[in-house]
Amino acid sequence: MFKTYSIEVGGRTLSVDIGRVSAQANGAAFMHYGDTTVLSTATASEKPRDGIDFFPLSVEFEEKFYAIGKMPGGFNKREGKASENSVLTSRVIDRPMRPLFPKDYRNDVTLNNLVMSVDPACRPEIVAMLGSAIATCISDIPFDGPCAMTQIGMDENGEFIINPGQEAWDKGDLKLTVASTAKKVIMIEAGANEIPESRMLEAIYTGHDQNQKIIEWINGIVAEVGKTKHTYESYAVPEELFEAMKKVTSPEEMEKAVFTDEKQVREANISAIKEKMAEAFADNEEYLARLDDALYQYEKKTVRKMILKDHKRPDGREITQIRPLAAEVDIIPRVHGSAMFTRGQTQICDVVTLAPLSEAQKVEGLDEFVKTKRYIHQYNFPAYSVGETKVSRGPGRREIGHGALAERALLPVLPSEEEFPYSIRAVSETFESNGSTSMASTCASCMSLMAAGVPIKKMVAGISCGLVTGDTDDDFVLLTDIQGLEDFFGDMDFKVTGTKDGITAIQMDIKIHGLTRPIVEGAIARCRDARLFIMENCMKKAIAEPRKEVNAYAPKIDRMTIDPDKIGDVVGQRGKTINEIVARTGVKIDITDDGAVSICGTDKQGMADAQKMIETIVTDFEAGQIFSGTVVSIKEFGCFVEFAPGKEGMVHISRIADRRIDKVEDVLSIGDKVKVVCLGKDKMGRMSFSIKDCPQD
Repeated sequence: MFKTYSIEVGGRTLSVDIGRVSAQANGAAFMHYGDTTVLSTATASEKPRDGIDFFPLSVEFEEKFYAIGKMPGGFNKREGKASENSVLTSRVIDRPMRPLFPKDYRNDVTLNNLVMSVDPACRPEIVAMLGSAIATCISDIPFDGPCAMTQIGMDENGEFIINPGQEAWDKGDLKLTVASTAKKVIMIEAGANEIPESRMLEAIYTGHDQNQKIIEWINGIVAEVGKTKHTYESYAVPEELFEAMKKVTSPEEMEKAVFTDEKQVREANISAIKEKMAEAFADNEEYLARLDDALYQYEKKTVRKMILKDHKRPDGREITQIRPLAAEVDIIPRVHGSAMFTRGQTQICDVVTLAPLSEAQKVEGLDEFVKTKRYIHQYNFPAYSVGETKVSRGPGRREIGHGALAERALLPVLPSEEEFPYSIRAVSETFESNGSTSMASTCASCMSLMAAGVPIKKMVAGISCGLVTGDTDDDFVLLTDIQGLEDFFGDMDFKVTGTKDGITAIQMDIKIHGLTRPIVEGAIARCRDARLFIMENCMKKAIAEPRKEVNAYAPKIDRMTIDPDKIGDVVGQRGKTINEIVARTGVKIDITDDGAVSICGTDKQGMADAQKMIETIVTDFEAGQIFSGTVVSIKEFGCFVEFAPGKEGMVHISRIADRRIDKVEDVLSIGDKVKVVCLGKDKMGRMSFSIKDCPQD
């Protein structure tokens, strides 16, 4: 027996089957929203793995091509590694749910979301988010839910849309995901086209209000079919160990150890304290086994007390103060654009590459079409940036997430393809990291784009706001520009990017059970003040506006338009003609179905030659037109002259010279360059040329 529960969300019916499938999972929700179907499951191990000192939560969003009736590509015809969209969706599910599990829980937990069918009007991402919450809430896994998530879009009239379909989501000026508990907002993820702060707050709490209806619905489901939560072994640090540690290192000594703006100095201080404690507890195996976790907690308590009670930050800054800033452009020679942005001990170098539109990234996802990404931002985080040694294995989920955030931040200010017909790749290399490298990447990328001559509409900057909370909702401190230690030990990482006129992206992570509205409002306001300060006092001093031209090493693009009916003439049979033009001139040529031609190259003469060849090919020939060409074949009755790739005309022997000749070879050889005048078409329909009647230089 199974039960189905339904609710109206965004004008469509959202339903879940409980007990219908996957009975051996701790919790399973078979979700339906329109024709979109997602199976969400929550499973937990019976006990923790040996030696584990963190909560091992895994979230998966599995995209299956059968969901849209498509065959996977590749030799194996099987789905490969997770797509970028899959990774980003998994992160959006993870971030709000992770803080709601017990902090001392160590059992492995996996939240799996299998996308089985897709209705374009009902995005599978939001279905998976809700399915994960329901599956976990009804399971026996300890979880302080329910939580719910809603996506907010915006139509052309500026009205909010609850859970917009894929088309409205792609085209709208707002892409906002809000997660909530019954009382507070727990996660915000947004991409926006310069949405004012007040309007963004309105959208956030529109989503929060919708979440309350869903939470009430989930509560009803849990009341009927929810399992009793299982007990588990607590891994909380014993209070007596804390007291013993204080006798070895006093709170005042710990505060002195962490109170420095040099990360390496702080780490050395903590390492010395650890050695001192290990010596003191040498005869106590239980204390030694818990020492790393206990020392982390001791340091955390110290930092939080300093900030919350004394308004003292580890590096001595005021709570609204930004770390020292520096910016410069053109630090890497020969690349198309480069910039470096430094904020304290966080340093990003961004490099921009420009290419023809044909080199845009192709993205195959759960829709009927293969889309292209004209702008790509990628982020790398090598181990040396934090003073560690580790082999690079390619970008992980964190790197993909940070790159996507910076990409979202700059998309609204990019020029259109008509204004700037290039594909653009920006790569942020993390040189040094001590907090909020994604926001430094946004600043560096903005400057690098301007240095590359990309005519972005406005400057974009980003900053992160942190939080330390006390025992009540009113007891909190917001921190502008958090460093790594404040991120690790604090309660929030609230990242906001934008122009002087509005927000372009938000990503909010928290470690507590939600934020009150005053905290959300305060963080957004704090981030606005900080990003304006960064733009005016740092970025604009390095580069105030986009350069008027792309640099010498970047490809140049000339555009022309031809009659769409002549595209076949330019391309030629099996691409022979266009390939010949490319081979002769060294350019790249893109032609769209509407006849727009882009000629890309670094040699101006080659580009000019290619354009002239194309113009010649698409010309409607008339008598009297003069062309330059090459003799490509010789016959008894005359010769053939190629005046454009794939285009030839015949010169009769009587039209070669102003005197009578017996043999063409007496005057011409294959490969000779000649000027000819068009005589029209001969009786066989061929272009007829004359050399002798053409004015010669």
